[in-house]
Amino acid sequence: MVMASTLFAMVFYLASLFLVVGLLYRIATYAGTPAPLKIPTTPAPTTQAGVVLRMAREVVFFESLFKANLWIWSMGWLFHASLALVLARHLRYFSEPIWGWVVLLQPFGKYAGLTMLAGLLGLWVRRLFVERIRYISTPSDHLMLVLLLAITLSGLTMTFVTHTDVVAVKNFFIGWLRLSSAPLPTDFVLYVHLLGVAVLMTIFPISKLLHAPGVFFSPSRNQTDNPREKRHIAAWASDLEK
Repeated sequence: MVMASTLFAMVFYLASLFLVVGLLYRIATYAGTPAPLKIPTTPAPTTQAGVVLRMAREVVFFESLFKANLWIWSMGWLFHASLALVLARHLRYFSEPIWGWVVLLQPFGKYAGLTMLAGLLGLWVRRLFVERIRYISTPSDHLMLVLLLAITLSGLTMTFVTHTDVVAVKNFFIGWLRLSSAPLPTDFVLYVHLLGVAVLMTIFPISKLLHAPGVFFSPSRNQTDNPREKRHIAAWASDLEK
């Protein structure tokens, strides 16, 4: 038990390092990439406030996907909304005392795991049986879905089938945050769940999951439609004009 706890603590330290450093590097790369053209997808807002509202609708409600394909939108939104609730519920393992709003979300987050599973299965069915999507799908796309399904199913198993010692799990992660040690329960399903999460954290910065921060840097979404009112010059082009 002590060896397993120490091993998982080290794994999560390394996974967190990869996640944070990788995300910071990718975000810096996105932010430094020039946008030489004015290419907002029309109809587009003409003010910065309008851009903020458009981005909010895109990030929260997947507006463009809703307009393009309702079936894919429903599966994608179901998965992402459920994931947000599940992640919020898991904050109880990293806070003491538990924040009030996290307590209120506990019953919703518990059953959000089931809707998350439904969304994932729907997205995988799309990759398997929709011909144009199957044609462009790579092995990594399927492996990512398998990983997410393994994390979801192991979490649901611990919630509804074979319960683990959640108090010990919380003590482990509170100690992990404070750079001290606490034993993990001896639970195979828990080990599968935690290992899957660690793998996901590690590969996140080098996977297609980077659409999460990347959407904020999409010039077709984050630009105002004002080329007639204001000349758009990329940073590298403005240096050439000097």
